[in-house]
Amino acid sequence: MTNDFDNYTERKGTNCLKWDCCAQRFGREDILPMWVADMDFPSPPPVVKAVTERAAHGIYGYTVPSDKLPGLIRDWMKKRHAWEIDPRSIVHSPGVVTSVNTAVLAFTEPGDKVLMQTPIYYPFYSSIADNGRELVRNPLSRSGDRYDIDFEDLERKLASGVRLMIFCSPHNPIGRVWSRGDIEKVTGLCRKYGVILVSDEIHSDLIFKGYKHVPASSVKGAESGRIITLMAPSKTFNVAGLAESFALISDPDLRHSFTATMKKNGSEPLNVFGLSAAEAAYEYGEEWLNDLLVYLEENLNFMENYFREKIPSIKMIRPEATYLAWLDCTSLNIKGNLKDFFSGTARVGLNDGETFGEEGRGFVRLNFACPRTTLEEGLSRIKKAVDSL
Repeated sequence: MTNDFDNYTERKGTNCLKWDCCAQRFGREDILPMWVADMDFPSPPPVVKAVTERAAHGIYGYTVPSDKLPGLIRDWMKKRHAWEIDPRSIVHSPGVVTSVNTAVLAFTEPGDKVLMQTPIYYPFYSSIADNGRELVRNPLSRSGDRYDIDFEDLERKLASGVRLMIFCSPHNPIGRVWSRGDIEKVTGLCRKYGVILVSDEIHSDLIFKGYKHVPASSVKGAESGRIITLMAPSKTFNVAGLAESFALISDPDLRHSFTATMKKNGSEPLNVFGLSAAEAAYEYGEEWLNDLLVYLEENLNFMENYFREKIPSIKMIRPEATYLAWLDCTSLNIKGNLKDFFSGTARVGLNDGETFGEEGRGFVRLNFACPRTTLEEGLSRIKKAVDSL
């Protein structure tokens, strides 16, 4: 492994949401933040170089993607995901959440039903509620350490008049990598009931050994469906602050409606540094990503062993993808709520599971994309707090 992820990079004092907003979010400054989904690692050197060189130009006016970028995205999808895309299907966006909101506005009307599989990434709830749509839940079913899709419930609810489904693949916060069979069933049911599928695949590059991401638009029958695939370099290469993502929409009518809605919302201007970062990442970032995945899996193994041996009352649902661990804390004998326990007693800032939906009550989400020393410190604080109960 040629890239070193053990080195600590100070993020305090950089207007960092994770590190500089602890008092606002958790009520105290002495928090070790392990919540929001960005990494405590510098981006790949080629990305840093590209952004630095672009910054040196000195003029940061309105910009468009280079002629090279669509081909790089096409090649990346083919190599990493065995998916042949048409570069003309690419629609750039400031972020996946922006794209989800755009899809809700473009393809549904106030009062329409939108389905999600809960627990799920919490900003998606706002995309439904804030736009006056009706949320339909298809809760994931849990059996031991595994979550699966309840297809009987899914079909029953899709048949009830759902207009659009938001699909999280790989799933956040659970970390499931859905099988080809699962995805074929989901896309087939959406096709059967005329439901537009919005597939959030932002974590699709962060897959651990033994698993394979299958893009929803790549499965059998998907070509006749109405699918919008959302991806970005942000999670993969730690460039979320550069506001660059893209939707892949092969259907010309869907693509026209999506882009027209983005225009209405004023979401068209693109980030000059985001485009530079994306181009460098997809051309030169693969070696760094491969090293990153090795390090993340080592962190994951370390954490799994730590909980099993030293904090057995907390059960980790081992993720198959992402750098986010879903922790079952329902066996802890806590007086009060989990958020206060972790931030007040353990002094570790985690995501409260209930923000992902009622199914997340008693859970927390922990971000392990950090140097091993940071992870060890966080787990040590949690152990000390649990031991004090």
